[in-house]
Amino acid sequence: MRCVESSKPPDEREELRQLAAGLRRHLETRARAGIHAIPKTVTKAAMPPMTPSKPIAAAEDNLFIAAEPAVQQAPSLEELRAAIGDCRRCKLASGRTNLVFGVGDPRANVMFVGEGPGRDEDLKGEPFVGRAGQLLTDIITKGMKLKREDVYIANVVKCRPPGNRDPEPDEVEACEQFLKKQVDLVRPKVIVALGRFAVQCLLRSKQPITRLRGQWHEYEGIKLMPTFHPAYLLRNPGDKKLVWEDIQKVIEALKTA
Repeated sequence: MRCVESSKPPDEREELRQLAAGLRRHLETRARAGIHAIPKTVTKAAMPPMTPSKPIAAAEDNLFIAAEPAVQQAPSLEELRAAIGDCRRCKLASGRTNLVFGVGDPRANVMFVGEGPGRDEDLKGEPFVGRAGQLLTDIITKGMKLKREDVYIANVVKCRPPGNRDPEPDEVEACEQFLKKQVDLVRPKVIVALGRFAVQCLLRSKQPITRLRGQWHEYEGIKLMPTFHPAYLLRNPGDKKLVWEDIQKVIEALKTA
């Protein structure tokens, strides 16, 4: 029996495949969160405005992300943390010691966003507390002349990936609504994205961080400065001068914000 070749162009078939994969991941995420019903109707007022079509990239665009009502409506960081609860929305939950939510001033002018918790962070339940965390603290206190508690620090994902590997698309998707809500509640003047993975996730870009860092970008209407992760600087101390250049731009932006 001979297979009949699809009449659709290869790029269109790939878009449909990625669309189906994104929908499947979204439904699995909702099921893990205990959400099993899909609204039957969508009112005209709730329909988003039409935008020009573009190639679908399910792992990058997260087209099906929809914040849970308790998350979307949380009026404070404390109530957002309560809404997250003992999160089992993705497979990272089974290997974590502590969920690492975020720390700092809930009205901070600067928000630092990293990739995800490491071993020390997983044990303590606080972001950036290991050797890389100490270097970030030095950047904040010695470079920016601020206290660590004056800024807000969070990660793209809230649970430690096994072996500190990159978070996978479904794990990022499960946590995305939490980070977006954190940004919305803190509403910083500047976001500093730390490291390749965080930068590429926030900017929906596959460009290398060497091309993105040092240039102003935007996330959720807020100025974003990409720079190297402190853990990278521990391995490549010669690039500390580049991070200092980026941080100086942040300092200047805060003066005029």
